[in-house]
Amino acid sequence: MAEKNVQNNEVNNTSEIAVRREKLATLIEEGRNPFLITSFPQDAYSEDIKASYVEGEEKNVKIAGRIMAKRVMGKASFMHLMDQKGRIQCYVTRDDLGEEQYAYFKKYDIGDIVGISGYVFTTKTGEISVHAKEMTLLAKSLLPLPEKFHGFKDTDLRYRQRYVDLIVNPEVKRNFEIRSKFIKHLRNYLDDMGYIEVETPVLNTIAGGASARPFVTHHNTLDIDMYMRIATELPLKRLIVGGMDRVYEIGRIFRNEGMDPKHNPEFTSVELYQAYADFHDMMDIAEGVYTTFAKEVMGTYELEWMGEKIDLTPGWPRMTMVEAVKKYVGIDFGAITDDAEAVAAAKAKGVELADAAEKTWGNALYACFDQKVEEHLVQPTFITMYPVEVSPLTKKSPEDPRLTERFEFFICRSEMGNAYSELNDPNDQRERFEKQVEQRERGDDETEMLDEDFLTALQYGMPPTGGMGMGIDRAVMLFTGADTIREVILFPTMKPLD
Repeated sequence: MAEKNVQNNEVNNTSEIAVRREKLATLIEEGRNPFLITSFPQDAYSEDIKASYVEGEEKNVKIAGRIMAKRVMGKASFMHLMDQKGRIQCYVTRDDLGEEQYAYFKKYDIGDIVGISGYVFTTKTGEISVHAKEMTLLAKSLLPLPEKFHGFKDTDLRYRQRYVDLIVNPEVKRNFEIRSKFIKHLRNYLDDMGYIEVETPVLNTIAGGASARPFVTHHNTLDIDMYMRIATELPLKRLIVGGMDRVYEIGRIFRNEGMDPKHNPEFTSVELYQAYADFHDMMDIAEGVYTTFAKEVMGTYELEWMGEKIDLTPGWPRMTMVEAVKKYVGIDFGAITDDAEAVAAAKAKGVELADAAEKTWGNALYACFDQKVEEHLVQPTFITMYPVEVSPLTKKSPEDPRLTERFEFFICRSEMGNAYSELNDPNDQRERFEKQVEQRERGDDETEMLDEDFLTALQYGMPPTGGMGMGIDRAVMLFTGADTIREVILFPTMKPLD
């Protein structure tokens, strides 16, 4: 029975498409091709009209949008028009449009785009509406919208045809409005602190600034392979060397890695660097961006995400990784000095160390955190002092050279940002790059490449610097309550249907 219904729907759609195309052909033959119209002087939007309406005032307006519903009743009809800001009812009569124009209107289809000139009034039921005096067909919809009772719910199809998703599921637009507001807020926050927004190359001869597998492309003129950037860190720190003391970049990052609800191969991040600052200053900025957006734009510190109630009230806790592992795993790495003892303690708790990783105190500490602690970090929390083995671009702690002045902050078990007191010792940096190269030679193709030009830049002298990277997409997931990154990226990466 279900198969028969699907077949009937396909037949009906095919028939409707044919009818719509015939209508367009007729319009063209009559010299009324809507696709030749170049503009419409729209001066009002649905929600603004409703918000500013004054009882008894018949304000003239010009509105434009898509027909979403239509009810023809002889000489008078009602329709619902959807524009950028919402929907509004329109009242259409033969007396106002004239017999010929009204006849054309009756043939318009759901999905057609029209422009209407008229005035605002309230119907007998009290609904604020637009009384149409003139109507122009601006674009013909040749494909029917999804059937209204079943909607457009298949997520795979929604992401592939975001244009249809936005038409029939207008609530989806809210996610992208919040996304736009968050990016604007972030820019304003950093600009007010004296930061300068810059742009750095997307194509590079070396993939650096993060541990990730890059996308490889080929430059035909130079006849060389190039990498799409996996981070903006190294170019931005070159600018710090050059005397641009506060810089940031918001842009697309590309990583040739797995896809899941929190990861898309291309995503948007912000990286910022501030001379004469450290990772404590970066913590203040991260917390400040989130909490001010929550209060000023969302109107509350309390949000729901991934089934959890999240409280963004300022004053987020800050824990060292050693403290976090001691609390949640029960191993005090602060009391362990031997590599073998650290590895044995980790294994005793069921923690596995990657084959390519050296069996060191630092790698054992990080493995414990990664596998046993992150799952407990629901409320906003800064985790600080990461092992040097997993922080090749970070300044060592003056108190414990096994650790670095680095933090990541977590919300609802998700890593939301990463920051350092940046390493500015060129000799130390070379040694760490060389260790990364050794790991790469052992088969870890996500480790850093050695960047000689960056080492040259450091030799000219880079001041003490704090730096941070934050994912825009995950921040928007939090503020919209989205449970997958695909809900906050307009066009997520999808496997081809064929």
